[in-house]
Amino acid sequence: MDSVDKAVDSQVISATFNEQLLVGLGMIALCVIIHGIGLFTLRRLMHNRNTEERLERMQPLSLMGTMFTLVIVFALIFIHFVEIWLFAFLYDYLHALRNFEEALYFSTISYATIGYSDASIAHQWHQVAAMEGLLGVILLGWSTAFFIRVLERLEREPPRGGRRDS
Repeated sequence: MDSVDKAVDSQVISATFNEQLLVGLGMIALCVIIHGIGLFTLRRLMHNRNTEERLERMQPLSLMGTMFTLVIVFALIFIHFVEIWLFAFLYDYLHALRNFEEALYFSTISYATIGYSDASIAHQWHQVAAMEGLLGVILLGWSTAFFIRVLERLEREPPRGGRRDS
């Protein structure tokens, strides 16, 4: 352990196993609420009268279809970024990593379940980091299911007598 690691380790806010679980469960609850509100908002935006009519006429592989898909992808990524940044702010507040940049990097790879990091979180907060990885799997899956439903809706056949714009 070098002098920087010792200095960071002395600033880490300590937590028992049960405290880590409570913090982790609180973060899970907060992120699930944020995710649900984000997906609900996207769904509501897609189900207004103007969007409904445009979707029924839109060709999936047209420029408009591609742009619509791109907007949905960016919106989903934004929701995930909010959740990742919340964990990064938590790690930074707890001094679980050296600085915010490292906390954001660690949070991103944990949430995305990449699992490789040259950033090492303080051992006092390993359980929260593990819970972030599990949460990331679930929320990425939820977003994937939502995205597939959007694409299926975009690619469904137009009603009889109707036509899709190119």
